[in-house]
Amino acid sequence: MGKKTIHVSDFTGTVLQQDDEVVRVVVLEHPDLVAGPVQLDATPTEVENIDDAALDVAVVEIHDRHGGGEPRRVVLTASEFDAMATDVPMAQLLKTAERVRPPKARKSAEKIDYGTLEHAGKPHRGRVTEEEARLVREQLNEVNKRLADAGVRQIDPADPEHALRYGFPDVS
Repeated sequence: MGKKTIHVSDFTGTVLQQDDEVVRVVVLEHPDLVAGPVQLDATPTEVENIDDAALDVAVVEIHDRHGGGEPRRVVLTASEFDAMATDVPMAQLLKTAERVRPPKARKSAEKIDYGTLEHAGKPHRGRVTEEEARLVREQLNEVNKRLADAGVRQIDPADPEHALRYGFPDVS
């Protein structure tokens, strides 16, 4: 018995032929998105007008006493945001405003243990321990779900590099 995989557009359900170009659309933020970024497949014609539909927006963080010390992220149209500047035009205000420096990355004194289900399979430069490889092989679906939820590459046992790294049987 054989298996046949059929790829379809997530947007329209159109069957994608093997030689069709597939466009990957990563949804980073959406009101209905609850578990992190997701990936959708589409055809080039389905997304060709996406740039025309794009909005000019301002994304701002509000740092105030609301939110328990955490900033609130707000998205509004650029024209609504620009209208808030009544003394000086917003374009000029943005050019002369104080720059925000990103927080310095703290060196973690705690080393990540890739031999735990929480971290197994995450991309890293170091050597894969037998414990990490065993967890990846035995709980591949759970590991790949966690990796997908985090927006990083998933592990494919058919990929020769992944097969070698995590000890999957040779499929060639």
